Amino acid sequence: MSYNMQKKLIIVLFLAFPVFLLLLLLMYPTLKLIQLSLTDWNGISRTFHYVGWDNYVQAFHMPEIWKSLYHNWQYFLVHALILPLEIMIAVLLNAKLKANPFFRSIVFLPYVINGVAVAYVFSYLYNPINGPLNLFLEAVGLDAWIQRWLSDPAVVNYSLIFVSLWRYCGLHVILFLAGLQSIPEDLYEAARMDGASPMRQLWHITVPGMSRVIEIVLFLNVRGALQVFDIPFLMTQGDLPMPVRPLPYTPWIQLSNSTTMA
Repeated sequence: MSYNMQKKLIIVLFLAFPVFLLLLLLMYPTLKLIQLSLTDWNGISRTFHYVGWDNYVQAFHMPEIWKSLYHNWQYFLVHALILPLEIMIAVLLNAKLKANPFFRSIVFLPYVINGVAVAYVFSYLYNPINGPLNLFLEAVGLDAWIQRWLSDPAVVNYSLIFVSLWRYCGLHVILFLAGLQSIPEDLYEAARMDGASPMRQLWHITVPGMSRVIEIVLFLNVRGALQVFDIPFLMTQGDLPMPVRPLPYTPWIQLSNSTTMA
């Protein structure tokens, strides 16, 4: 066997197992879920009947689904609006300062903290009776701002979005930081020699140079907004008010009260 054939065989062998796991653990369950969504399976019986698109038609005629999509849209919108701030933080962390490695670790820390711990801490902060947030507002004379942060439909969604921002902004900042460090320093030196201000450098070099990273972060925001479930569920102990339930929450409630799994 020639050297090139051996090299190709090694590459195929190294790729075969990950591809097999991908097909087994991701593609097969996804296709199986799509198949079951077209049936009237109740989750227990071994038999089921195909009903076509009836389940989807029924779902999109539910007002709760559209309300949930609206609240998921709020998650995405707030994360998208905070994007320029994340870029600015990344620019600051990219500066050659001795303390920056420490600050980078601090910024990224919320992302690696267990979700249950995050939910527990913020549930305590938002406690309407003895939570630090309401106690602080009372101490500084802002009694009108005291809220039932996790039960009042007017504020609960924004309370949960803030937790999401706190948890995921660090990841986005680190991604932007990696994008910044991939931009050649020569471009900035040439811009400074031409008299470009820091803001012009940011707008004409930094932002275009990070366009791919910005696309990735926006994709992560869309995916995260559509998948938000664990933190709201844990913080409200499964009792999130009906008007502010995110999209994954509504099918879970329907599943709990329905005899049809599909």
